[in-house]
Amino acid sequence: MSDYHFVPPGKTAPKVNPEELPQWLLEEDDDFLVFDKPGWLVCHPSKDGPWSSLVGAVREWRQMPVAYLVSRLDRETSGIILIAKNFNAASLSQTAMERRWVTKTYYTLLKGELVAPVLVDQSLGPDETSSIVAKTAVRQGPGTLPAATFFEPLLVAQGYTLARVQPHTGRKHQIRAHALWLGYPVVGDKMYGGDDSLFLEFIEHGWTDRLARHLAMGRQALHAYQLDFRAPNFTRIFKAPLAADMTDFIIHKMGCSPEALQQACTL
Repeated sequence: MSDYHFVPPGKTAPKVNPEELPQWLLEEDDDFLVFDKPGWLVCHPSKDGPWSSLVGAVREWRQMPVAYLVSRLDRETSGIILIAKNFNAASLSQTAMERRWVTKTYYTLLKGELVAPVLVDQSLGPDETSSIVAKTAVRQGPGTLPAATFFEPLLVAQGYTLARVQPHTGRKHQIRAHALWLGYPVVGDKMYGGDDSLFLEFIEHGWTDRLARHLAMGRQALHAYQLDFRAPNFTRIFKAPLAADMTDFIIHKMGCSPEALQQACTL
């Protein structure tokens, strides 16, 4: 198995190691804790106790009675997570998110070679053809919401694309659903990779040999890189460097040099 092939933990993810948690902290001030979330951890507290989620672990680590989650990511999406330490900071940042005074930038690996930038302006709604209840899809009609995502290819090699992505709206699974509709699904995506049975098998049995044969990575190769706040009373930029497993994939699987990768990912 290649170094870049992240192996998911199985049906039940491990709990946060208190000694490892501080390594994910990118910056801190009086108002915010900024974390680089790994691609196996949920954000929200769960029934498995405080150390099973990022917010729960942070509360235990810092003995914080309240921690305000400003930004959220799916379990398998790595990258920037912003936690406010007080109500005023939470109000400013969450209001900016709600009013779209923030630009979100992601990096993703796509299956296929996307050769030109493209804006996918397609409504999303529940996928009525799928047995996966949580899955969304591009479609028209009742129950859909407008959605737009901009994909910009940065590196293209060996049948894969590293793309910079900016969602213009904030729909559930928007980037992944639009990537699938575009014909370039996110690498390692069990739900939007084109075969529902992979996700259902993972939920039932965890990581299996069949999933390893069909998926080039053990998680969806999606990384939240930057939050750029441009609110009237709140202007800040937060960044999280590209995840190590995606970096390894680009270098070893796509055959791109570290120098080319660094140049491509410079905003």
